[in-house]
Amino acid sequence: MKIKIYTTPVCPWCQMAKDFFKEHQLEFEEIDVSQNLEAAREMIQKSGQTGVPVIEIGDKVISGFNRPLIEEILGLGNEQEKQQK
Repeated sequence: MKIKIYTTPVCPWCQMAKDFFKEHQLEFEEIDVSQNLEAAREMIQKSGQTGVPVIEIGDKVISGFNRPLIEEILGLGNEQEKQQK
C-alpha cells in the first residue's frame, strides 16, 4: 500500500509517524508542506485540515498520528498484544 505523509520540519507528531513507518520497515513519501504550497493545498483539500501530519494510506486519509487506526489499516496490530497471547 502506498503511504504518503504531509509534514513540517518542526512537527513532533510527524516525526513520531515517520519513526513508526521506519520501525515497521514501511516505505513512505514525505511531503514538507512548509516548502510546497501546492502540496499544502492538496493536503487541505483531501483532509479538510491545516494541521500536520496528514497521512494517506492507499485511499484512506488520516489526520494526525493515530497509531491504532494506522495499525488497523496496515494490518499490523499491537505487537505487545500479540506477545501477550
